Formats: sequence, C-alpha cells, structure tokens
Amino acid sequence: MTSLAKAPAEPGDNRKPRGKAAMRQWLLEGMPESSGKRQGPHGRPAADHKRHSWWQVMCLTGLDYFSTLGYQPAIAALAAGVLAPLATIVLVLVTLLGALPVYKRVARESPHGAGSIAMLERLLPRWWGKLFVLALLGFAATDFMITITLSAADATAHVIENPFAPDFLQGHNVGITLFLIAGLAAVFLRGFKEAMSIAVVLVAVFLTLNLVVISVALAKVTQSPLLTADWWGALTTQHGSPFMVIAVALLVFPRLALGLSGFETGVAVMPQIKGRYSDTDESPEGRIKGAHKLLTTAALIMSTFLITSSLATTILIPAAEFQPGGEANGRALAFLAHELLGEGFGTVYDISTIAILWFAGASAMAGLLNLVPRYLPRFGMAPEWASAVRPLVLVFTVIAVVITILFKADVDAQGGAYATGVLVLITSAAIAVTLSAKRKGEKGKVIGFGAVSLAFVYTTVANSIERPDGLKIAAFFILGIVVVSLLSRMRRAFELRATYIRMDEAAMNFVAAVDEGTIRIISHDPKTRNAAAYRRKLSHAAQVNEIGDPREVLFMEVIVDDSSDFETALEVHGITRHGFKILQVHSSNVPNTIAAVLLHIRDATGLIPHIYFRWTEGNPITNLLKFLFIGEGEIAPVTREVLREAEPDLTQRPWVHVG
Repeated sequence: MTSLAKAPAEPGDNRKPRGKAAMRQWLLEGMPESSGKRQGPHGRPAADHKRHSWWQVMCLTGLDYFSTLGYQPAIAALAAGVLAPLATIVLVLVTLLGALPVYKRVARESPHGAGSIAMLERLLPRWWGKLFVLALLGFAATDFMITITLSAADATAHVIENPFAPDFLQGHNVGITLFLIAGLAAVFLRGFKEAMSIAVVLVAVFLTLNLVVISVALAKVTQSPLLTADWWGALTTQHGSPFMVIAVALLVFPRLALGLSGFETGVAVMPQIKGRYSDTDESPEGRIKGAHKLLTTAALIMSTFLITSSLATTILIPAAEFQPGGEANGRALAFLAHELLGEGFGTVYDISTIAILWFAGASAMAGLLNLVPRYLPRFGMAPEWASAVRPLVLVFTVIAVVITILFKADVDAQGGAYATGVLVLITSAAIAVTLSAKRKGEKGKVIGFGAVSLAFVYTTVANSIERPDGLKIAAFFILGIVVVSLLSRMRRAFELRATYIRMDEAAMNFVAAVDEGTIRIISHDPKTRNAAAYRRKLSHAAQVNEIGDPREVLFMEVIVDDSSDFETALEVHGITRHGFKILQVHSSNVPNTIAAVLLHIRDATGLIPHIYFRWTEGNPITNLLKFLFIGEGEIAPVTREVLREAEPDLTQRPWVHVG
C-alpha cells in the first residue's frame, strides 16, 4: 500500500537543520508520526527507547517512595505521639497486604504504563469513560505535580535548617525551590538515561546512610533499656488496654498515608523495564515479572526502614522536638544523625536527604511523561506534540513553578493535596482490581480486594475530611485538564484521525474495477439500507452531477461505534447490497473517516476520487455540536475542510460535490 507520508529527503542530502528548525527537531525528538500519515497495521509507532533492569527502574520510581524517610518518622511522631511505631506497623500491613497485591494485579492487567486508570476506563462507555479518566488524571496530576513541588520545597527546608547553611539563604525558600525544580527539568531535557543513572546513585547512598543512622540508633535503644521502659510506660498509661491502642493506631493511620506514595508511579513506568526476548506486545511476561520484583522489593525495603526508624525516633527524641519549631520537626532521622554521629556525618546525611528530596520529583516526572501521552493525545485532548517528552517537561516545569510561587514553597500547605492524590489513585486501583476479579468470577479475590478497597475508601474519606484543601487543589487540576482537553479536542477536530487504513480484497477490487478513470463515491447513511434508499441517492447524484456509468458508482457507509474515541484504525470492507457496491467502515466519526479513506484510495490507485453528498438538514450550530460529540452532523463541509488541511495541493485533493 502506498504511504501517505511525504517523500524522504534525497539521498546524500546531509544538511542539518539550523535555528528554529533545529530547536523544533530537538524538542519533538521521538514523537510518533501524525495520525493518517502511515498506512498498514503498524501506524503511529511508539518511539524506540532503551529499557532498563527492574532494579534500576525501582531506583527511579523509589525516589519518591524512599525519600519519605526524610520526613515520615517525624510526621508519624507528631500525628501519633508514643503510638507512632504501632501506627507505622498498621501502615506497613496496609502496604504489604493491601497496596502491594493490588498493584501487582494492576501490573499484570495493564502492563503498558496506563496503570489502573486504563482498567477503569474499560468499565465505563463512551464519553462517560473519557470524563472519568480525565478526573482520575486530575488526581494523578495532583499527586505527581505536588510530589515535584513538595519534595523540592522540603529539600529547601533541609538546606536552610542545616547548622552549616549560610545565613543569607534564610527567607529565600521560593528562590531555592525554583532553582531545584529548574535543575530537575534540565536533567529530563537531557534524557531518561541520565535521570536513571542519577537515581541509582542517590538511592544507594541515601539508603546506606539511613541504614547506618538507624542501626546506631537501635543500638543505643538496646543499650538504654530505661528509654524503652519509659516509652512503653507512656504508651500503656495514655491508652490503657491493647484494644484502645489498636483503635487509636487505626484512627491516626490516615495521617501517615504519605508513606504509601510510589505505587502508581511503579506501574506507570513499566514500559521502561527490560523484559525477555520472548515478550510480545500482547503478553510481556518478562516485563510483568520485573514490575512484580520492583514493587515487592521496594515495599519490603521501605517497610523495614519505616518500622525501625519510627521505633528509634519515637524512643530517642523528646516529644517537644517534633512540634513546629522543634529541631526534629520534619527531619527526625537527620536530627539523630547529627546527635549520634556528629555534625560532619549529619551534614553528609543532610546533603544526601536534600539530593534525594530534590530528585524525588524525577519519579513523578517519569510517571507524568509515561501517563499523559497514553491518554490525552489519543483522546484528541492534547496537541500532537504532547506525545514528545521535551515539550511535556517544559509544560510540567512551568506548572511546578506556578504551584511553588502560589504556595510559597510551604511543605505543610501542600501536604494535604499530596496525600489526597496518592490515596485517590490507590483507592481507584483497589476498586479496579476488585471489579476485575468479579468479572472473572474469582470470589475469594473479590472478598480480599473488596476489603482492601474499603480500607482505602475509609482512609481517603478520613484524610479528605481532616484536610479538605487537598480536594480543593485536586478540583483545580481536574477543571484545568477538562477545559484544556475539550478545547484541544475542538482545535484538532479537522485532523485525519486514522492510525492506519486497510482495505480488504473486495474493497480493493471495487476501486480497481473502474474503467473510465474516475472513481465516484456517494456518501450514504447506513441507518437506511433498503434498495429504494440507494436508488434515491444515486438518482439525486445523477440529477445534479455528472456521474458517468451508474453501475460503476460506489457507496460509502461509515458506522459510528464510539464517538468519544479520537483515533481509530480503519478496516474498509467491500460488500454488495441490493446490487450496489458499498465501501463500509466502522469508525468514531463520519467526515474525518471519509477524508482518510479518500486519500488512501487516491494513493492506492493513483486516481483522484470524487465524493457526493447532500446538504445536511437542521441548524448549522446544532450540526457542528453533533459532529464534535457524536461524530455526525455537518458532514460535507467538514469532510472538505479535513481534506483541505491534509492535502494543501488542490490538484491532488479528492473532489467534494454537494447538492
């Protein structure tokens, strides 16, 4: 089949683009070909990229997850007091028995980086499904964008609070945070490989230093039984019976929800994991097993660190130091590093914490760069350049700058939105796998995943009641995504939308059998398929146009399946009905499909086809809205406009006749 793509440059033409052209080429490097520009089953290929071992990808996604050690023990102590270790154990149980099994299932059922959102998308039809996905993307954007800004702001706080920090840095939180965000963007503009390399080094150093600090702290705990006795005495005195202790631990658990971050990112970046040579697009078993190793290893490492760090910090640090203004507020392990191992080691620990908190935004950026191009461009709800990495990095960076300025780089002010985004995504994933298990008749798993879903629903509701600002911020993200998406969909309304076009043998025979050198096609509504309707269409076309031999005239019928889809693969079938030859195709809309098929016929035969319409009855505004939302309406003028944009050469453009 003849490609619709433009002819390649002449051999030997090695001239490199310069100026604006070179900048455009650099920005759009790796962007898939435009819709309708490639024919055959491999249209719109994904950009090739180097994949990595699962443990390397774990370091990238674990930046956000592991970096919570910089502040999670202090948050637990502030929220739960002497109950912090027990509340942390609840968090770990929810992680290992709830979040981990949920996301291992998500990794198996959605192995191409679309995450749990893709599983839920399949449950809701048409526009409702698209709007639901946009809402979930709003929460995902809340989670990932706030991860970038909150982590950078927290890194700034660690810089300023270090005892060796210069005095002139005081009061410049916003400026330092913006500098860190710019540095993160620079790394991703450079490439994914560089981000992965930095992540591996930062995670290895940070976890090693934490291991040293926690080991020394636990050794001091074992050498000071009086401290442990004091903690246990305070615990039993304040909360009485073991049942009361457990009840209070469950109640304060939602405040520790930040310790669940990182799971959605883990499945979002699955395409970065190197699989086996035997992997196929339909069954990437090697990649799935790698994702399972990633999720399990990260959860076990983090669970161990969370329990031991919470125990050590709660016993060794006075409660007053966790309060706002205290030296351990937001930096409990850093406090112990300075206290137990000296200012030198403490400063090294601070530098490591600052570095991983700064680069924790890399896991969020990676999640966004893998997630957004899988939905918005496919829905027609983002420009085509949104399929390229570098323009998205710039867009996300600008948004991060705005958020940082609005919140004045305040960590506490962004915490509610961060927790809300994390919890909504985990809750939606739990519900998705529960529904999946129910659909497959797995009763035992339905009960198990259902219980996990209820636990996360409770946690999400409790967090939203306590910190409603998170929902408000998420609502702004959702509103922004919906508005921008719908505007983009309208702007791209006149594009070719076929990912590929294939005509079966009968259809090819129909267009190849034309003797007089002109292919004439009449557009027909497939809702009326009786012989009289075809005869009326043929008679009307003959009255107002020169159509030649009526026996060689073809009809084209477009059956609209799901008008909310933007891009579709077109399979054109040749059928005969009541003695008339018909080209029939299923699609998401009528005019763009007709235009794409006409261009394909032109390239396949070398002949310029003619298409015949009747004017659409009804209000033009109503018909335009029908086209935008149900794929029908003003068919003739829209078909002509799509052809005009797709083929600027008038002599090569298929003819549109309207009577």
